[in-house]
Amino acid sequence: MTEISRRGVLAAAAILAGSPAQAASTPMSPEEKALYEAARREGEITWYSGQLSAEPSEAVGRAFTERYPGIRVNVVRSASQVAFQRLSQDMRAGVAQCDVFSSTDYSHSTFLKREGRLLAYRPRNAERLLDFVRKAGDAEDHFHVFYIGVHLIARREGQVSESEAPRRWQDLLDAKWRDKLAVGHPGYSGAIGAWTVMMRKLYGWDYFTKLERNRPQIGRSSIDPVTALNAGERSIGVAIPSASTLLSMARGNPLKLIYPEDGTVVVPSPSSIQKNAPHPNAAKLFMEYCTGPDYFRVTREFYNESLRADVPPPDGATPLDQVKLLIPEPQEIETGVPEVKEQWRDTFGI
Repeated sequence: MTEISRRGVLAAAAILAGSPAQAASTPMSPEEKALYEAARREGEITWYSGQLSAEPSEAVGRAFTERYPGIRVNVVRSASQVAFQRLSQDMRAGVAQCDVFSSTDYSHSTFLKREGRLLAYRPRNAERLLDFVRKAGDAEDHFHVFYIGVHLIARREGQVSESEAPRRWQDLLDAKWRDKLAVGHPGYSGAIGAWTVMMRKLYGWDYFTKLERNRPQIGRSSIDPVTALNAGERSIGVAIPSASTLLSMARGNPLKLIYPEDGTVVVPSPSSIQKNAPHPNAAKLFMEYCTGPDYFRVTREFYNESLRADVPPPDGATPLDQVKLLIPEPQEIETGVPEVKEQWRDTFGI
């Protein structure tokens, strides 16, 4: 586990926070134009998207096509574990459907690399990603990171006041939160898998034994608790993504973020091109786009973190250099997630 109290690399981004969110689209370089011509002959790309929620995923697809007319993005959005199951079924059937695979579960990418399933490609735009993001990608360029999940706690105003709100992950074990919590499932969400691994490392599995006594509502995706809070079904969201929560708040829902004092969980989430991608040039162009500034201008409108210094962070979020962060190591995810999936089912019966 890597624990960070300040992230100086975001300082430059903070300086830009007052600039317009939608700057002019970046001009094409000669290399980009050549790749675009090759990609346009392929005409489309299929993206298994397990990171962004449906609305921003579709927005990215539309923005990509606007920049590169003649290339359609087929967005297949699901929770990360479901996306990986779909990809695994494709592989077993010998079917090539997916071009780019994006998951919140780091172990998916490392597994696919070991199996020889990934196409090595280094996007030129990746050179300008923040330093810790570049380092989270594969040294041999089989996968890259252009998304991080920031997972914390949220409360519904009117049901939970600021004074009584939980401040630490362990506060959620208090009996007063019985029947008031909502959380995702590590068997479906890679982000929840990573959060579960981190909580187990910090507090042992006894943490989840006690959490179960509070009868949390368990969805699938890490986004499901946002829906439960919006509906008033539950009052505390557990390990929910900051982006989805901030977007919900911007639309008038009475939610508030809580950055836990014992650490906000940040999950670097890789994306990769499949070696048998039916549209390899379009896939390369998509990876260029998603590591470039135009992609982050689109996704920050949905309150996702910008991972480049030339695009400001999302409005309403606490700058991450002011937050205690917990970042799992890739090996912790790869070995820990399969273990906690089984432990979770044994403890919660689901």
